[in-house]
Amino acid sequence: MSWVNGVHETLLPISDRAVQFGDGCFTTAKVLNGRVDYLADHLTRLQQNSQQLFLPECDWKQLESEMQAAAEGCELGVLKVMLTRGQGGRGYSALGCSGPTRIMSLSAYPQHYLQWQQQGVRLTLSPVQLSRNPLLAGLKHLNRLEQVMIRQALEQTDADEALVADTAGMLVECCAANIFWREGHRVFTPDLSYSGVAGIMRQRLINLLNASDNFNLEIVSEPVTRLASADEVIICNALMPILPVKQAGNWRYNASELYDFCQQALNK
Repeated sequence: MSWVNGVHETLLPISDRAVQFGDGCFTTAKVLNGRVDYLADHLTRLQQNSQQLFLPECDWKQLESEMQAAAEGCELGVLKVMLTRGQGGRGYSALGCSGPTRIMSLSAYPQHYLQWQQQGVRLTLSPVQLSRNPLLAGLKHLNRLEQVMIRQALEQTDADEALVADTAGMLVECCAANIFWREGHRVFTPDLSYSGVAGIMRQRLINLLNASDNFNLEIVSEPVTRLASADEVIICNALMPILPVKQAGNWRYNASELYDFCQQALNK
């Protein structure tokens, strides 16, 4: 099912800036038992991304109501919410745009996430690197061609997800997830100041680990080879929400101390 500005619709005008320039942002939420998981977090992300992209002000209460209405009656699914600058403008200019346009779609939940929670995932190094752009770093904007190319390369392998570095060779994330690794009681996650997506689950884990007495969290800029010294690796996004990594390239992992801690904390 899909909606445009609160109305059931499957078509979008070609003059919309999402079509013309990928001019907007989005978030992808898990729907469970008729409710949007972490609804407030998803709304905050859209608000922050909209502000950074200078999108027209949205009626956030209306959008919240539309998201809740879309989730009603759905036991398990995925709700994708997009905000665009709307229609209009001359060339790249945003003058005269009608926006914002609110776009939502509800789809089936990826069942393989449930299997991966039990089996663990295998990661391979992607040949596609992320460009460095501090202006857009962290944002979940609609320009996702790099991820499309990463996914195409991944589908030529037998791995489940991709390890993605930037053009400076620093580990950033996976194709559709953020990454953490543990060395003893020290936990690391990549710095996203230059590229990557600052995921909702990534921030939740950062908050959990910063408040923990068990682990010390560090946000770092390190090459992919740093994973060779890891005792454990996990990946996360709002849908998974956390998956254990059993193999990254030629490195294998069997520990689950970090995974168990995060799972238990989130379940509370």
